[in-house]
Amino acid sequence: MRDVIDHYNKLIGENNDPARDPEPLRAYMDKWDGQEFIENMQLDKDRSVLEIGIGTGRLAMRVAPMCKDLCGIDISQKTIERAAENLSGNQNVRLICADFMSFEFNERFDVIYSSLTFMHIEDKRSAIQKVASLLNDSGIFVLSIDKNQAEFIDMGDRKIKIYPDNPSNIRALLTASGLKITNEFETDHAYITVSRKSN
Repeated sequence: MRDVIDHYNKLIGENNDPARDPEPLRAYMDKWDGQEFIENMQLDKDRSVLEIGIGTGRLAMRVAPMCKDLCGIDISQKTIERAAENLSGNQNVRLICADFMSFEFNERFDVIYSSLTFMHIEDKRSAIQKVASLLNDSGIFVLSIDKNQAEFIDMGDRKIKIYPDNPSNIRALLTASGLKITNEFETDHAYITVSRKSN
């Protein structure tokens, strides 16, 4: 995990911040999530939200104004610091620098979402079971997984091991964790699965 943390810390040092991208680059990033991804969260001002892998706040900047409160977790301290800057205008945001898999939450959420983060998690079964345990009854989980099946992110000067996945495996893990799949769709670069926790 150290190499992943170092990678994202270095991205900030390289001034790589998708939350501050110009419009053409923002439209490119939407090819992994985008408006339909956000609409499937069914956000309103009564909902509490968790983003797994908040990064610099690219998605959270759109989500925070639409919900009661937003908790974002990320393993990179420099990324969290940048997210705090980017989200400073939102009083309902709380940021945690920690590994989602080991962090002990003391609350549950109405909506949990994640985009371009599960590729860093090897034990996807445990991750999805943890998501299910953190959802309130009828809570919604929206997950975007990259279509790219490469086992490394190759930045030229560094290579980061990742754990690609596929929709059928994610589908099976969601169902096994007691979540009911309510929608599935594709973007240019991702498969997106929407599931709900039964009452």
